[in-house]
Amino acid sequence: MGEQKVSLVNDQKQMQKFVKSLLNDVNALEYMLNNDWFESDIIRIGAEQEMVMVDKDTFKPSLVAMEALDKMQHYPWVETELAKFNLETNIEPRVFEKDCFALLENENTDKLDKIQEVLDTMNTSIVLTGILPTLRKYHLEMENLTPKKRYFALMEALNKQLIGQSYELRIVGIDELLVKHSSPLLEASNTSFQVHLQVVPDDFVKMYNIAQALAGPMMAISANSPIVFGKRLWHETRIALFQQSLDTRTTHDHMRERSPRVSFGRDWLHDSILEIYREDIARFRVLLSSDVEEDSLNMIKEGNVPKLRALQVHNSTVYRWNRPCYGISENGKPHLRIENRILPSGPTVLDEVANACFWLGCMIGMSMELDDIRTKMSFVDARDNFGKAAKFGIDSKFTWFNDEKISAEDLILQLLPIARKGLESRNVDQNDIEKYLNVIRMRAEKHMTGARWMLRAFTKLHENSNTDEALSVLTATMIANQKSNKPVHDWELPNIDDLKMYRPSHLKVSEFMLTDLFTVQKDDIVDFVAELMDWNTIRYTPVEDSKGKLVGLVTARQVLRHYIKNKQHPKKTVLVSDIMIKEPVTVTQETNILEAMKLMRSNKIGCLPVVNGEELVGLISETEFLRITARLLDRG
Repeated sequence: MGEQKVSLVNDQKQMQKFVKSLLNDVNALEYMLNNDWFESDIIRIGAEQEMVMVDKDTFKPSLVAMEALDKMQHYPWVETELAKFNLETNIEPRVFEKDCFALLENENTDKLDKIQEVLDTMNTSIVLTGILPTLRKYHLEMENLTPKKRYFALMEALNKQLIGQSYELRIVGIDELLVKHSSPLLEASNTSFQVHLQVVPDDFVKMYNIAQALAGPMMAISANSPIVFGKRLWHETRIALFQQSLDTRTTHDHMRERSPRVSFGRDWLHDSILEIYREDIARFRVLLSSDVEEDSLNMIKEGNVPKLRALQVHNSTVYRWNRPCYGISENGKPHLRIENRILPSGPTVLDEVANACFWLGCMIGMSMELDDIRTKMSFVDARDNFGKAAKFGIDSKFTWFNDEKISAEDLILQLLPIARKGLESRNVDQNDIEKYLNVIRMRAEKHMTGARWMLRAFTKLHENSNTDEALSVLTATMIANQKSNKPVHDWELPNIDDLKMYRPSHLKVSEFMLTDLFTVQKDDIVDFVAELMDWNTIRYTPVEDSKGKLVGLVTARQVLRHYIKNKQHPKKTVLVSDIMIKEPVTVTQETNILEAMKLMRSNKIGCLPVVNGEELVGLISETEFLRITARLLDRG
């Protein structure tokens, strides 16, 4: 969130005061740039680690962030994130040289171990992943927002900007996800490993454009977010999910362009970092304000370095995948950074540090080889590569320098020597260069990323289990592999028998219900429903109206009785409404699975339609219960 003490803009005077401070900050930044105030004799790197917490029994989100932080008050480096099932740690900035990557890995591992020690007392595990596979839509209701003023202010501000009635997700991959949601808390689905590179002001334009060009290949080799709500979508679904979760725009009959708050950008950078800040101020309304006490221009006149609080607050609400950052070093000098927000969390700490090492090496190596990347490729191609990598990951084919068409894996192998050259120029330890770049090389040669592993593992598991079981095994296996810190290209695919701690009795109907339903309407003829059930080998068919409201249920037994009863009158037209159960017993998505089993047994029925109000949302039958019962018996 950048500046922590923020609030919703409640009146025009507050807005006007904040905007004035914002404009002053831009002018102050311009003055400092023009008068060489910035640190330029040292290059540092840094990182932020986001993580998800899951219950050790169910592998679903564990909503314990505030309680965990109460137990970790002596750890100033761990912070809240948007949802109660997220945490974030800050990795110390260090000079880009020698053993900086080994130190980064050791520090990150040590901090995660300390957090896990606390979470062990809360029956909770850390998971490093771009999107948690077992996450469900109901985990993203506002009741699970971290109870801090700045998060409530951001949610309310975004809702005020919303033009339509709801936020919508429309993502198509192997499967398709079409869903509406009531709040932008969908953003909390995403967890990343954000890497920072300090940049000399005179080189910022050149370096930022290189970062934009590298976005596609970096995402392709690091993708780790392919599954959302049980759907196999993009290799790096974070990209679409983040943009759409904060997208307050709606469609119009006219063609007026409106930029999303989450974006790759519209063009190369040409003259200065100021272009980005000015465009973001011009295009995006202020969402949050801060009680800014400093007068940045007056501080400049007095020779003091301002914190540019207003600019940092606004910058924290516009989400570029390569974000410019302003900060003040411990020596009191201001500095500029590029924050790479493309890299997902996980699959392991080793994988994350390898991603960081590769990106940072490429940044320096390409800056040594190129004066201006704009002469080698168009911005349209860079943005297109970014989109392709989000969808297809390492299976992408890119347009690279001089319109060359190249596969993602071949491009990665071409970039490795450039990264090595960049790292060597920074005097990074040779053993570390070998260690981390070898992880990238092996991923490319084995054609295996976290995303591809997850997709293959889930597809394999789902052949012999239901969705919830498959996702739970997948998540449990990820946790085990992360503890070993074995890089993802060496992970073996899991088996359904690997799930040792599965506790289905803790779960809700929504985890097991069928959602891909064959339904009929009450005016359909019985012959149609009979054929429908036979074609698809199903025993229960819900009856709904044209708006999706549940109005009845047809069972195979009822259809059989109908044909026996009417075999003397085979040509008589009988409608679904004539034979259906008009008031079937139902459950909601929130019903505990054991309660549903008792309800089915006491009513001597074979299925339960699942409703949200009157709307049909799923179906659970004795087939699903047989699997659950077997799991419960297996666990003793």
